[in-house]
Amino acid sequence: MKLTLLGKQENAHEDGVWSAAWAPSSADAPGGVVVTGSVDETVKLWQVGDSGLQPDRTNAGHSLGVVSVAVDPSGTLAASSSLDSIVRVFEVSTNEQKAALESPPAETWGVAFSPSGKQLAVAGGGSGTVKLWSMETFQQEGNLEIPLPAEAGSKRSQGRFVLAVAYNMDGRRIAASTMDGTIAIFDVATLKFMHTLDGHHMPVRSLAWSPTEPRILYTASDDCHSHIYDAEGKGLIAALSGHGSWVLSVSVSPDGTALVTGSSDRTVRLWDLSLRSCAQVMSDHGDQVWGVAFRPTAPGEEPSQRGGSRLVTVSDDRSIALYDFS
Repeated sequence: MKLTLLGKQENAHEDGVWSAAWAPSSADAPGGVVVTGSVDETVKLWQVGDSGLQPDRTNAGHSLGVVSVAVDPSGTLAASSSLDSIVRVFEVSTNEQKAALESPPAETWGVAFSPSGKQLAVAGGGSGTVKLWSMETFQQEGNLEIPLPAEAGSKRSQGRFVLAVAYNMDGRRIAASTMDGTIAIFDVATLKFMHTLDGHHMPVRSLAWSPTEPRILYTASDDCHSHIYDAEGKGLIAALSGHGSWVLSVSVSPDGTALVTGSSDRTVRLWDLSLRSCAQVMSDHGDQVWGVAFRPTAPGEEPSQRGGSRLVTVSDDRSIALYDFS
């Protein structure tokens, strides 16, 4: 397996780029659309061609830096979460805002759409919760509370700070990660806490479920490791080591064979999951890599039909890199 750099968009934003997500290929956008969020308070949409990215539209509705973006599986809606404590939901094709979901300060961080696209999960930061919002009514319809750590002291409040959230492939489970390194697993149907996954001892900033195995979860942590968990059996399957600093982002290829991680060591690593080893190191960014994202398959499309997968990476150096994955 291999990553090949297709193009790099320098100065894509006016400040560091912290997040990226894809809208799948469609008749109007055969190469897919990349959505990026930046500390410069904007969300940008990019048309993807064979050799690079072309700027399409800009959403300037936030008043503070954008920390997370997500696109629903159909590519219809996108969501952006900002330090202004607002999650904005807008149409990908028109940029029309559909809703502004407001929360108290420090309670909007990572965002993720359910596989059906009917629900949006928002990591609740200092509230110690995950908020679930209906994408049909744009009303909150659930609240998942992360249990407090057993130990007392300052780590109690730190452990409750929720950074990232993700649904598994069948939509039955939600994973939420915290500042103290634990990952909480919830049952979506009952909104009940199930258990935690342990093994990290520093913040876990990014989560990605396997697209082929509904119980396999991948993590990225400030402890310089990415972990592979059996989220149902509560077991740590493997720890991937190699980055020289915080691992900030993680994404899985649509066929489930490869993992990509981005780090504050300024590198992107490609991991062969069958061997659980690093297959390639990319050093195309000049600052920490906050986001990595494989292009998803379109609804009804098999991964083997995708005609070559794509990967985008974004960095504090204000650039976006586009890769071919083969």
